[in-house]
Amino acid sequence: MDGAARDGAAGEAAAGKSDATPGEATGGVWCDRCGEPAGAGTHEACRVARTLEPPRFCPSCRRRMKVQVLPTGWRATCVEHGAVEG
Repeated sequence: MDGAARDGAAGEAAAGKSDATPGEATGGVWCDRCGEPAGAGTHEACRVARTLEPPRFCPSCRRRMKVQVLPTGWRATCVEHGAVEG
């Protein structure tokens, strides 16, 4: 991914569960569960797993995120794009 595309996606962090492909729900180009391109395939298994699991990859830059699971939810942090909570 080039710098312009990454910069354009910077700051777009939203948590949520939807019918959109993981990554597409947050405006990212990468699946936030498996780290593969969001437009490649249906990511049906990722969509199902994300109803119970926090994201593992940043949808904007594909970096592995630091994830903390709490009794009240979760917090996933990308070193470049910040935190997402759910």
